[in-house]
Amino acid sequence: MDVKKILADVTAKNPGQELFLQAVTEVLESIEDFVAKNKKYDKYKIVERIVEPDRIFQFKVEWVDDKGNININRGYRVQFNNAIGPYKGGLRFHPTVTLDTLKFLGFEQTFKNSLTTLPMGGGKGGSDFDPKGKSDNEIMRFCQAFMTELYKYIGPDTDVPAGDIGVGGREIGFLYGMYKKLARENTGVLTGKGAGWGGSILRPEATGFGGVYFVDNMLKAQKKKLKGMTIALSGFGNVAWGAALKATELGAKVVCISGPDGYIYDEEGMNAKKIDYMLELRDSNNNVVEPFAKKFPSAKFIKGKKPWEAKVDIAMPCAIQNELDAKDAKQLIKNGCKLVCEVSNMGCTADAIHELQKASVAFAPGKAANAGGVGVSGLEMSQNAGHISWTEEEVDKRLHGMMDSIHDNCIKYGKEKNGYINYVKGANIAGFIKVADSMIELGVC
Repeated sequence: MDVKKILADVTAKNPGQELFLQAVTEVLESIEDFVAKNKKYDKYKIVERIVEPDRIFQFKVEWVDDKGNININRGYRVQFNNAIGPYKGGLRFHPTVTLDTLKFLGFEQTFKNSLTTLPMGGGKGGSDFDPKGKSDNEIMRFCQAFMTELYKYIGPDTDVPAGDIGVGGREIGFLYGMYKKLARENTGVLTGKGAGWGGSILRPEATGFGGVYFVDNMLKAQKKKLKGMTIALSGFGNVAWGAALKATELGAKVVCISGPDGYIYDEEGMNAKKIDYMLELRDSNNNVVEPFAKKFPSAKFIKGKKPWEAKVDIAMPCAIQNELDAKDAKQLIKNGCKLVCEVSNMGCTADAIHELQKASVAFAPGKAANAGGVGVSGLEMSQNAGHISWTEEEVDKRLHGMMDSIHDNCIKYGKEKNGYINYVKGANIAGFIKVADSMIELGVC
C-alpha cells in the first residue's frame, strides 16, 4: 500500500475537506504496516475502495418558523460502507455541519461499528440547522420537513439513523413520527426512540457509560483503579451527562464540564443533583454552561477557557471534533494527566495525539471509546427486529461486554514492543479487518 499516493488521490478528489482528510490519514498511517504484511488487501484494492463513500445524498429542507418566515437549510446523508450490515450512524443538527463533517463522521463510523462486532455498516447525516433558540414547534416543523426527504433513502435493513449533536429524544420523536406517517409502518428505522415506542433502555446514557467502561479497562491494564481519580469532561449534553453519571457511580470525581462559553470547575465533584441539572441545561436550548455556577456555590465558571487547563488525572473530550489541541495536550501532560479518552468523535487534533503518545500518556480514540452509543443502538435494532424488550440490567451487561471486547482487540493489535498500548493503531486495525475481509468475500460490486 502506497500511503502517500492514496492520500494524494484522496486529497485531489476531496479538496478543502480537512476533517475527512484528517480521519483518512490517521487510519491509513496506522494500518500501513499491517496491510503490507497481508497482500490480499492490496490485491483487491481494499484501501482505495474503503476511503470512498458508497453514495451521498444532499437535499433542500424548507420549513416555516413561528413568525411565518420561510427558512432553507441543507440536509445530507452519507452512506459510507455497508459491507457488514445496514448503514448506521447519527444525524447531527448544527450550524457547522458540512459535507466534510459528515464524510469524516461516516468514515469513522464504519470502523467504530465494526469494532462493536454487530452487523452494522457506516453512515452519517444531518443538517446545518441550528436548534439553539428554536421553539418546540419550530424544531418539529424542521424535523418533519427533513424527514420528508430523508425517508426515501433509509429503512430498517438499508440505513438506520440515530441521534447526534442537536438531535436528542425530542428530535428523534418528531423524525420518527413523520417517517411512520410517510412509510405507513412501524419499523426500527431510527434508534434512540422513546422507551414507550420501540426504544432501548440506556440508549441516552450509552455513549458516556461505554466511555467510562473503556477508561476503566485502560486503567486496569495499567494496574490502576478508577475510584478516586479526578476527571475533566467537555460538554454537558447526553455524552458528558452519561459519563458523569457512570464515573461518579464508580467512585471517580468529575470536576469539570464545559460549553461554548467556558467551563465549570467544581472541586467537590458531581453528585446526583448536579448531574440532573446537566439535563436541565441541555434541554434549555441556550447552549451555555455558566448557569451551573449560579446554581451550585461550589462551582466556579471560567469564561472563554477550556477544561484541559485544570489539573486532573483523566481528560475525556465529550463535545465535538478537534476540541483538544496540541497546546491543551501539553498542558495536560504538564499537570500530570494520566489518561486521555476521546468520547467525542475525533475530539483531539492529530498534533495533540502525537504529543500524548510521545509522552507515553494512555490515549484512546473515539472510534473505540465512544462505540457504546452505536452499540446500544445496534441492540435497539435487534430488539425491534425481534419485537422484544430487554431489561436495564441486560442492556448494561451487553454494553459492558462490548466495551471489554473492544478494549481487548485494541490491546491485541496495538501493544508495542516497549509495552505502550497504541490504542489508535489497535482500534484502526481491528476495525479494518472485519470490513476489509467482508469486502473481499462479497466481491467487487
